[in-house]
Amino acid sequence: MSAPERVPVKRTAKLFIGGEFPRSESGRAYEVLSHDGRLLAWAARASRKDLRDAVRAARDAQPGWAGRTPYNRGQILYRVAELMEGRRAQFEAELADAGAPDPRRGVDAAIDRWVWYAGWCDKVHQVLGGTNPVAAPYFNFTIPEPTGVVGIVAPPDQALLGLVSRLAPAIVSGNTAVVIASEPSPLPAVSLAEVLATSDVPGGVVNVLTGFTRELVPWLAGHMDVNAVDVTGVPDDLMPEVEALAAENMKRLHRAPDVDPFSPQAQSPYEITALCEMKTVWHPIGA
Repeated sequence: MSAPERVPVKRTAKLFIGGEFPRSESGRAYEVLSHDGRLLAWAARASRKDLRDAVRAARDAQPGWAGRTPYNRGQILYRVAELMEGRRAQFEAELADAGAPDPRRGVDAAIDRWVWYAGWCDKVHQVLGGTNPVAAPYFNFTIPEPTGVVGIVAPPDQALLGLVSRLAPAIVSGNTAVVIASEPSPLPAVSLAEVLATSDVPGGVVNVLTGFTRELVPWLAGHMDVNAVDVTGVPDDLMPEVEALAAENMKRLHRAPDVDPFSPQAQSPYEITALCEMKTVWHPIGA
């Protein structure tokens, strides 16, 4: 007698908050479909409370992450690239399900982007900081410092490379992040969270929420303990509300340049300092 046909285990894509994988406190989930309509998984539909928990985890982790040496942060980001390399087949399959035209190229570019930004961890202060000429007996210099907790709204159409291109420069300088993953294609972000959990990235440095973008973005923009928001994935018609909410505590809003995500122009040290504060120090010299 032939063996019965095996029923595959469908994936339950959970949230990633504080280094753990909880389900949404609301108990909600939504269907994740492939580009041709197949059911791929059920993803957690994050709530306002889940977002608050993620912000709290990011705030708790931020001093420790910023306190690490830049060289050590670079090592940790490079480790993320190493682990992604070992799971490339999974990422390629998820991008293919999402309808990406060249999944292998997308995974290659995402891994290389981690490596590129890892190399900037111990260089950005020297390259984009500097000494300033002053007509007075003072030594004056400026250095970039992390702004704190950064919200990131991932581009919906670039579920992996677009996310990495926004996340990597945000955490290079010592910021921590709360990410709202691509709503139609959240699985690459969930897989990336699983990579982060098994790498050296401390819990809470990156928190990943899946769910409905229009439901979560206003709560992210209005949260008083979020210091900046990367609005690259925010729909244009939602921007007026985001800008009004962000103004309550003068959040910095940043949108990625409108360039091909595979082009060299899509990665820049200025994407790091876009989410930094520039600290200027005056020191007296002479007699």
